Amino acid sequence: MVRCRSTVGRTSERGCGTYVPWCQHGNIEARSVTAAITGHEAGSDGIPMQHSEGMRAMGAEAGARSGVRALVEPGPELTAAQRARYVRHLHLSEIGEVGQRRLCNARVAVVGAGGLGSPVLAYLAAAGVGTLGVIDDDAVDVSNLQRQVLHGEHDLGRLKVESARQALAGINSDVEVIAHPARLTVSNAAQILGTYDLVIDGSDNYATRYLVNDTCVALGLPEVWGSIEKFYGQVAVFWGSPPPEQALDPVQLRDLFPRVPSADEELSCTAGGVLGALCGHVGSVMAVEAVKLVVGAGTTLLGKVMMIDDLHATQRVIALRSASSRADEETGLQTPAPEPHASAPDAHLHSSDRITAPALARALGASADTPILIDIRFASERVLDALPGAIDLSLDSIMDGSALASLPAGDVVVYCHSGVRSTVAALALERAGISARSLTGGAVAWHELVDSHAHG
Repeated sequence: MVRCRSTVGRTSERGCGTYVPWCQHGNIEARSVTAAITGHEAGSDGIPMQHSEGMRAMGAEAGARSGVRALVEPGPELTAAQRARYVRHLHLSEIGEVGQRRLCNARVAVVGAGGLGSPVLAYLAAAGVGTLGVIDDDAVDVSNLQRQVLHGEHDLGRLKVESARQALAGINSDVEVIAHPARLTVSNAAQILGTYDLVIDGSDNYATRYLVNDTCVALGLPEVWGSIEKFYGQVAVFWGSPPPEQALDPVQLRDLFPRVPSADEELSCTAGGVLGALCGHVGSVMAVEAVKLVVGAGTTLLGKVMMIDDLHATQRVIALRSASSRADEETGLQTPAPEPHASAPDAHLHSSDRITAPALARALGASADTPILIDIRFASERVLDALPGAIDLSLDSIMDGSALASLPAGDVVVYCHSGVRSTVAALALERAGISARSLTGGAVAWHELVDSHAHG
């Protein structure tokens, strides 16, 4: 058993779960996403921007579920020096003096001191979070300096946790920084994370992401999750086993990505690249979510995923439902009720709206009703050859409707790298009145089938 402060000053005992995993930088290129598109077009090219009006379309109930009571009890009265330092927070009614005292009393663990961990740690230290745990076993490499802004040239070769500790001390010497120069494992995760009120996951590999998730579920800890790839990022808040007094629906990483990706699906910054400034954008959103959770302010991303596209300066929000809340349904992909002025029909993507690679092979071999194939992969993902006769379109052009007029008549099968973006695209096409299915497992599943036949 481990002891943890999982909610407002409450010490709880929970059993430690075992387990170990999102794309190296976690892009939404996932497997069966159990989510709902909630955005409305913002009048710009690319992915629709999510406005507050669009969020209200989710309904008051969804908004209420995203509000969290403050995680931490207020600490001691602020000193005169602290009042002067945090005066801009004190002017915010949502934070104020009590909220700042909560921040000063909070213990937050940050997994990863790299691209995402750097801005998260810097802003939380500046915000006055009392104790920051930094968990990372890596050393600073010259290639890190393009985006990992806590580290400088003089830190090359140093452990990132030590470099981060020194940098954070320069930002706010009142903050206690606890360095954990270790890789999280099944044997140490509960012991390390169980001493904190909140966990922020900025890790860069499958195993750590799923291990952090499963440990937080076992300990009853909330988790802020972020991921980046190329120009794209995602942020979500998970709480797989919230205490009863929070009156929240549980939701966790496995509700978004149930299947642990295989090693060959992992894309690193080395292979895929990442815009350095994107780390600051996504990390700042993660830090904001952490502050709101600690002080109990506003509406959080609990049960939602914010999808950020910095290449096209757009973003949207996807709403999640836990596995338990959709136990009687075939799928968790759901669209919210439209606003009164919306004309698009409410559509659900069921299992019948997906097609497996073997079923697609049979359909392509048939003489009649051959499906129209749409490839929405990025050019850099086309190491795997396109399916025969596929039409190249971008997800953006499907989401904003600009590609619809050029589509030939017939049943459509959309595919991406591994089946998640194509699920979103198929749903958008269905809502536009076009019969569409998503290729389960995407190009990866198709080429696995082709390879198995070639070697069979």
